[in-house]
Amino acid sequence: MTYDADVIVIGAGLAGLVATAELVDAGRKVILLDQEPERSIGGQAHWSFGGLFFVNSPEQRRMRIKDSHALALQDWLGTAGFDREEDAWPRRWAEAYVDFAAGEKRSWLHAQGVRFFPVVGWAERGGYDANGHGNSVPRFHITWGTGPGLVEPFERRVRAGVARGLVRLAFRHRVTGLSATAGAVDTVTGEILEPSDAVRGTASSREATGTFTLRAQAVIVTSGGIGGNHDLVRAQWPARLGTPPQRMLSGVPAHVDGLMLGIAERAGASHINKDRMWHYTEGIQNWDPIWARHGIRILPGPSPLWLDATGKRLPVPLFPGFDTLGTLDHIMRTGHDHTWFVLNERIIGKEFALSGSEQNPDLTGKSVRDVFTRARQAVPAPVRAFMDNGADFVVERDLSALVRGMNAVTKEDLLDEATVRGEIVARDREIANPFTKDLQVTAIHGARRYLGDKLIRTAAPHRILDPGAGPLIAVRLSILTRKSLGGLETDLSSRVLTASGEPLPGVYAAGEAAGFGGGGVHGYRALEGTFLGGCIFSGRAAGRAAARAVG
Repeated sequence: MTYDADVIVIGAGLAGLVATAELVDAGRKVILLDQEPERSIGGQAHWSFGGLFFVNSPEQRRMRIKDSHALALQDWLGTAGFDREEDAWPRRWAEAYVDFAAGEKRSWLHAQGVRFFPVVGWAERGGYDANGHGNSVPRFHITWGTGPGLVEPFERRVRAGVARGLVRLAFRHRVTGLSATAGAVDTVTGEILEPSDAVRGTASSREATGTFTLRAQAVIVTSGGIGGNHDLVRAQWPARLGTPPQRMLSGVPAHVDGLMLGIAERAGASHINKDRMWHYTEGIQNWDPIWARHGIRILPGPSPLWLDATGKRLPVPLFPGFDTLGTLDHIMRTGHDHTWFVLNERIIGKEFALSGSEQNPDLTGKSVRDVFTRARQAVPAPVRAFMDNGADFVVERDLSALVRGMNAVTKEDLLDEATVRGEIVARDREIANPFTKDLQVTAIHGARRYLGDKLIRTAAPHRILDPGAGPLIAVRLSILTRKSLGGLETDLSSRVLTASGEPLPGVYAAGEAAGFGGGGVHGYRALEGTFLGGCIFSGRAAGRAAARAVG
């Protein structure tokens, strides 16, 4: 029987690159397919902030953070909330991933040239009890070079495989089917799309100029999730999170369409936990968009006052940066799909970061000088650009004018000044001394006990209405689609399973298409910094397992 390659990898994002790199190291011949042009290699990872979850890292120890495998596993399991029969493999993946994050993950990446920003971030802080959701300690490590810096070593390894004649890059190849011979999936069919000079992230043509049929001993699905397909997001929206938003922003390009998941299902793959998904609540319209409905996520510090669409403060512990899906659940039960941050220039200058490689040119460009320049600015340039140009931003010296501007943004008179002023003034009274019953103010004081937060992420406690800290700022926040937490069910070798629990012969999956491992390694919630790492861990497992299988 004649094969075109040993393995076909479908999807040239981070997981696909990692799997291909591992196959190359094993001397296997690979065809790497992707429906987008070559300039989009790296997929969503290119656009990311480059956050990685490590446990007891040198960066943590230097910041006096005491972390451990036991604490990280407690946090992961408390966050995931595994409670389904089909969570058997996801839980085993979770345990294996925490082992990886506490073990060789950092040294393995470091050996490939990946470096990390020295200040560790504290994402998803939870705010519940010790067995509940959230990171007990800071674990969010930013890659030096952000997403592109993390993609680079794996792309380099893949291109070295091209030079050795082991890898064929086949862009503009859109898969439409998988089929089997003698019970094993070995054939990939699809359309060859017309050449496109679309800029990375922008929509490319779907005009087909021909078809293809390729055969290999194994197929690895690394095609990503569903975040760019709003119809599919709404179709899979869980009832526990209320009615899907009428208006959503996209945190990923349109080609993240989830279509390959359906193709794998039709070939016999088990697709589990479809109703588990990860969407951000702090989305803002990109004033300089790259793709349709392009949204950017604010990475907030703990000080902004978070108000719902009617001006009422969100309940405890739904503070900025504490519980993404808990906040989403609450928002979707208010009858509105937007909320507001209310703050001032002193807070925004210290506490607002914007997710994405393009929003952090200093870190992406690996410029120490630019990092120091940014630290000296009252408001970082990317944030200032949104203040000046962003459709969701209202900047005023006077609270009355601020509220009028907020209503103008939504074109609805949902807010009255008395309600907004009452929430702000009550909060400001709690700032007068270090003793408080306001748990958000307590959280601010607690954050500043961590050196990393005190240096670069948390403004000194002060009144929002302090004239010296102004002007006042309001930011409309929308739901921002991002990640699928469910996916193709896999064992620890990344072999795709059927509904009966048996391996689907010849098929592997990794990255978001596999729920980052097992069909849902995160369970219901994620700890952040775990998506890129999940692509790496599952991609590595798939590449190594497939290499052994076809050897």
